[in-house]
Amino acid sequence: MTQAVATVPRQRRPFRVARPFQYLALAGYIVFLGFPLLFLLTTAFKTPQELQSPNPTFLPTTFNVDNFAAAIEKANLIHAAGNSLFVAVFTTVIVTLISLPAAYALARFKTKLRGVATGWILLSQVFPFILIIIPLFLVLKQIGLINNLFGLILVYTVWSLPFALWMLQGYVAGIPAELEEAGAMDGASRIRILRSIVLPLLGPGLVATSLFTFISSWNEFFFALVLIQDPNLQTLPLTLARFVGAEGQVQLGQLAAASLLATIPSLAFFALIQRRLTSGLMSGAVKG
Repeated sequence: MTQAVATVPRQRRPFRVARPFQYLALAGYIVFLGFPLLFLLTTAFKTPQELQSPNPTFLPTTFNVDNFAAAIEKANLIHAAGNSLFVAVFTTVIVTLISLPAAYALARFKTKLRGVATGWILLSQVFPFILIIIPLFLVLKQIGLINNLFGLILVYTVWSLPFALWMLQGYVAGIPAELEEAGAMDGASRIRILRSIVLPLLGPGLVATSLFTFISSWNEFFFALVLIQDPNLQTLPLTLARFVGAEGQVQLGQLAAASLLATIPSLAFFALIQRRLTSGLMSGAVKG
C-alpha cells in the first residue's frame, strides 16, 4: 500500500546575491558624504610647502599643528565660536518654546486661521532674503539692535520659526488623537494630557527641530555679515571668511584647520541627541 506524501512547497530564500551590492552602495554613499571632512582633516595638517607643491599628495607627510595654532591665535577663533554658540543656543531655545504650542494648535484645532498660518509658513520659505535685508537693517537700527547679538538672535528666530513650526506640527499630527481622548476619559486635564502624553511622544520631533534650528543659526552667514560690523561680535562664519583675502588669496591650511574646529560643536551636539532623534516616536504609547 502506497501512502501519499504531501509535498510542502519550499520557501524561497532571500536573494542574497544583492546583499554585497547593497553594502557596496552604502560604502560608496558614506565615502561620498565623508570625503569633504576627510579632505579638510588632511589639509589642516599639511605644511605650507605641501599645500603649494606642484605635485600635491592627499595625505600629509607629517602631522603639522601650526595651522591650528595660527587659526586660534590670529583669528580669535575661540571668541567667535563663543558668539556663535551664544546666538545658536538662545535662538534654539526661543524657537522651540514658541513653535511647540503653536504647532500643537496648528495640528489639533481646525480653524480658519490654520489655512492662513500654513500659507504664511510656505510663503516665508520662498521669499528671497535679499529683498528684506534693507528694511530689516533700517528697523533694527531704529531700535538699536545693529551690532548686537540679541538683534541677530531676533532675526534668526524669525527666520527659523516657520520651518520649525512646519516640522513640529507634522510630528504632533503623527500622534493619534485617540491617546488624548483616552486620557480625557480617564479624567486627566488638558495640561496633564499635554505633559504626560503629548510631550513624551513628541521628544524625537523636538530634538529634530532643535537640531535644525541650532545648525541653521550656527552656519548662517548672510544676516551676520550685514548686521554685525564689530570684530568682537563677529560669529564663526564671518571669522572663517577672513581667511580668504581681498584678492582671493586663500590661507588654505589655516582655513581648513579653522573649519575643522568649527565643525566640532555641530558634531558634538548631534552626537548628544542622536539617540533621542532615532528613537521610535510611538514606542511605549500603547502599553497597558
